[in-house]
Amino acid sequence: MPELPEVETSRRGIEPHILHSKVASVTIRDHRLRWPIPAQLPEKAEDRTVIEVNRRAKYIDLVLADKTQPAAHIIIHLGMSGSLRICDSDTPA
Repeated sequence: MPELPEVETSRRGIEPHILHSKVASVTIRDHRLRWPIPAQLPEKAEDRTVIEVNRRAKYIDLVLADKTQPAAHIIIHLGMSGSLRICDSDTPA
């Protein structure tokens, strides 16, 4: 499991690629997480803009906003691998 410096390095690595970008779509590949993923997550995140990329402890917090709704957060945990990648949309999962 990555420690704080590795999480901060990942946050800094993805920030320039996603900050001020609009979420086009959300794909949930594995629903078997510790906490259930809300069914309405895709509709709450799509068409919103990433306005902040923060770190809270070992989590990366993406703050999403648009003009009609309050801010929403997507929390990312790097899991055991500590791997987070920015890939082209046609890259296989």
